[in-house]
Amino acid sequence: MTVLERISALRGLMREQGLSAYIVPGTDPHASEYMAPHWMEMSWITGFLGETGTAVVTLDRALLWTDSRYYLQAEAELQGTSVELMRESDVDCPSIADWLKAESGKWKAESLLVGVNPEMYSVNGYKKLREELEDGGLALKSVDLIRPIWTENRPDIPLTALYEYEDKYAGESVESKLRRVREALAEKRCDVVAELDEIGWLLNIRGKDVDYTPCVIAYVVVEKERCTLFVDPRKVDKANAKVLKAKGITLRGYDEVFSYLNGLKASGVLFDGNRVNEALYEAINPAITRKVNVSPSPLQVMMSIKNEVELNGEREAMKVDAVALTRFFMWLEKEAFKTPQTEITIAEKLHEFRALGKNFTDESFCTIAGWKGNGAIVHYHAEPDACAKIEGNGVLLLDSGGQYLDGTTDITRTVWIGDEKAIPAQVKRDFTLVLKGHIALARARFPKGTRGNQLDVLAHQFMWREGVSYGHGTGHGVGHFMGCHEGPANIRMDNNPNPIKEGNVFSDEPGIYRTGEYGIRTENLVIAVPAKVSEHTTGETYYEFETITLCFYDKRLMDFKMLTQEEINWINKYHARVLAETLPRLNKDEQAYLVEKCKPI
Repeated sequence: MTVLERISALRGLMREQGLSAYIVPGTDPHASEYMAPHWMEMSWITGFLGETGTAVVTLDRALLWTDSRYYLQAEAELQGTSVELMRESDVDCPSIADWLKAESGKWKAESLLVGVNPEMYSVNGYKKLREELEDGGLALKSVDLIRPIWTENRPDIPLTALYEYEDKYAGESVESKLRRVREALAEKRCDVVAELDEIGWLLNIRGKDVDYTPCVIAYVVVEKERCTLFVDPRKVDKANAKVLKAKGITLRGYDEVFSYLNGLKASGVLFDGNRVNEALYEAINPAITRKVNVSPSPLQVMMSIKNEVELNGEREAMKVDAVALTRFFMWLEKEAFKTPQTEITIAEKLHEFRALGKNFTDESFCTIAGWKGNGAIVHYHAEPDACAKIEGNGVLLLDSGGQYLDGTTDITRTVWIGDEKAIPAQVKRDFTLVLKGHIALARARFPKGTRGNQLDVLAHQFMWREGVSYGHGTGHGVGHFMGCHEGPANIRMDNNPNPIKEGNVFSDEPGIYRTGEYGIRTENLVIAVPAKVSEHTTGETYYEFETITLCFYDKRLMDFKMLTQEEINWINKYHARVLAETLPRLNKDEQAYLVEKCKPI
């Protein structure tokens, strides 16, 4: 069917259900960062292939809300579909709820109903939307209208086999994790888990169902005496079924979770309202108390605190990554431009070097290679038919990462390509402002209970003095051989109430972006570790950050006059660590290259 035919079919079902509008968000039942094609319903109904967007279809109009990153793409892909673009980054763009309330004046009084598939909304997201609509006299109805019409060529839910993630990598057994989770739950209460990273962590399983993140599409229900994994049986071979059974895990079909929840006899059920979908909530036996957790689930907090085996694995993954990065940057300077290069060929070459590393399985996200003005687009992704050729002089922003059995890496380096004498003073100034903020956060020391927003100013301070800032967060949590973005704590201006805890892994990535000119971002990963405080301490517990990423900074882009002696000492000490950890793994030519890059200032 064409997009026009799909929208027409949807409207037919809307009339049968008495709906005047239907919302199709660009989400899936597991709140995944990277969705399987099976759930790309927003793209199917509109023809828009961007990563972020929400479609609204009424009986006479169809609209797509997306942000400024996708305006040009949306304009091209929506041509001829009748779908109107709503530019949600613009200050005068109404929210979906406000638009529907304004539009509802044209609807019949008996049809003030808006439909959504509850699987695609978190419990809290559904509640918020319902309350916003009720404020305008509209009601929200849970109903899946896409499944009945998307019957041809709909991709299946991925069926890749799951595998055991061995304790030698995980650092803790499933039995131990289940015991801790049950202790954290109220007596006789069970926990419903839909987030794929939590499931993988809890049961020490991994898979290839999701791009860049080694997850298995499944649900889990943890009860006092039982743990049930709801997964397509075709994903579990006899050997892994035996392993799971030995760990006390019962297997049931993926779709059986709804009937199972309906038949529960527990006294209460705990939901993480931001991560569990509304359909699961509605499936619970109505006689059971359903408690929506307003704070992160116990699982999310436990998962974010890495044990010593996980942390040592992260450190080892960084060393393997460092070898790949050194070889890549050496190639970029000495070999790359003997043939024409683009943003995509650069990213592909980096992947080749990483793939040679021990325990490498995949990238941890789609590499961002932004040449000149493209680097100023924070979440830029080059496309084969629209990527920049790398030629002449300019700034290259490279944000990339790898998934290793030992851990997950994420690093951004900004480098100069071309004649060093052609580097503009403004580029050096911006690079050094970013580096100063990056170092200030890396050197932070703070008491237990500190939140990320209390540290964020450290990374911004030097830019703010110059009237410059950036809109993204300074630091996100990072999983262990899992999602590159992990909660519950982070480092950004928003007031996240979750404090930084010992064993959390964060990114440290301030940046400056000059539209149409260049982007500069510098990123390492850091671990929150106990701080060595002076003898004059009053007794509180203090933390500091251990930097674990191992890759040189481009000294050609530094304005040394802007750096304090303490900052220079920090850079020199960091580069000495890069050499100590990486040189033994390189050949003589690579060693000579890295020694030159890490020469003390």
